[in-house]
This record gives sequence, structure tokens and C-alpha cells, in this order.
Amino acid sequence: MKIKDKQFRIYIPEAEIQAIVKDVALQVSRDYQGRDIVVCPILTGAFMFASDLVKQLSIPCEVSFVRYASYSGMSSTGTVRCMLPFPPDIEGRDVLIVEDVVDSGLSMRHMLAAVHALRPASVRICSLFFKPGAFKGDYKVDYIGRNIGNEFIVGYGLDYDEQGRTLKEIYVLNQ
Repeated sequence: MKIKDKQFRIYIPEAEIQAIVKDVALQVSRDYQGRDIVVCPILTGAFMFASDLVKQLSIPCEVSFVRYASYSGMSSTGTVRCMLPFPPDIEGRDVLIVEDVVDSGLSMRHMLAAVHALRPASVRICSLFFKPGAFKGDYKVDYIGRNIGNEFIVGYGLDYDEQGRTLKEIYVLNQ
């Protein structure tokens, strides 16, 4: 499949993605049983994962989107920008940050500082994908759908220069 000037091939089919989402939802539902949870998906990449995840949860939750960005095209700019902050009413509540992919961890480090300043009861991180080979963070990613290598992926919310987000599968860049 061609997106802009790059060729991609299928990496993870839709059925496998949905099985991953269901498994993560079971873990989250178990851990947050009886708690006041605010699910904070990170726009724009995590919108599809977050939508499917909250539909699979067996617990009530509030959803509040946040938006932080550090990517341009296929690489990080090294600067994290906040376009939509965490809601101010999360003090004393349990927050679940939902991310599409955690790679270096730079963006998440900034988000964690911002959310902790609002004094929630707890903060956990849920990521559909995790790149342990690229991770430079000093925090735990609590729920990981799947570990992957450092390959560049698109689809199911993830993009290449704002294209490919609406694909139902995950595609990997052909090298």
C-alpha cells in the first residue's frame, strides 16, 4: 500500500488488533473495578484504540481527550507541544492515559508531569504498542497491547504525515 511517497505492507490484521484490545480491556476492567476512572486518550493517534477500548470495558468511565504532539512526518521533533491539556477536575480521581504507541517516551514524560500537577489519586498508562528498544523513560507503561520493534507503523489511528489513520489494520514501512 502506498501512502504519500512511502510503501507499506500489512503488519497486524484487524482481527488481531481487536483481540489485543479485548485483552487489554479485561485487564483494565479488573484493575479498576469499583473505582472512579477518567480515561484520557491522547489525540490524535489513540482515538481508534481508545474508542474500541472503552466499548470493551466492563466498568463505567469518563472520557476526556488530551492532545500532545512531538512528531512531524516520520520522526520526533524533540519538542513536545500541548494543544489540549488534561481536565482540571481530575484531582483525587484515577487517570488512565491511553496512547497509540510509546517509543522514546519523551511525550509521555511531559504528559505525566502535567497530569501529576493536577493531583489525581493515581495515574496509569495504557498503550496499544510499546517499543522497548527505543524507550528512554523512567516510568512504567502499565498496560501494553503488544511490544514491537523500532519499525515505523501506520493505520488504526497512527499516521504518516497525517495520512493512513483510518486504516483498519496496522501497516509497516517497507524497507
